[in-house]
Amino acid sequence: MTTSAAESGVGDVPARLYLAIGRLSRALRRSGSPGLGHGSISALSTLVNCGELRLGDLAGKEGVAAPTMSRIVASLVESGHVVREPDPADRRAWLVRATDSGERIVSGVRSTRVLELGRRLDRLSPQERERLVAAIPVLESLLVD
Repeated sequence: MTTSAAESGVGDVPARLYLAIGRLSRALRRSGSPGLGHGSISALSTLVNCGELRLGDLAGKEGVAAPTMSRIVASLVESGHVVREPDPADRRAWLVRATDSGERIVSGVRSTRVLELGRRLDRLSPQERERLVAAIPVLESLLVD
């Protein structure tokens, strides 16, 4: 059984898209990383966006085990980007929130990465840019479970 080039290209779309998005994401993560690992930046970003969270809730949002998040938060506390306090509703649990320093880190990382993405977009032809802009709503619809 033979397939046309067009038919075989359709099967490659998920793999190609996964690879392209993954590589672009890694390239952007490398730009503007202030000496913190990806997990730390991600957890800090979640705290900036969501506000104060229980340690277990932060671990759930980040998709990591509680002990992993405890290590990440301990490092962020030590560097002054996060504060950890007992939950007044349940003294066995901890609440975590970003400090002003943590918020500045997230803002700086986001700005640097957006600038880098902008530089990459500037290399596209006007037609490629138009096609990409038209595809943004489609990509955003993939984010809905």
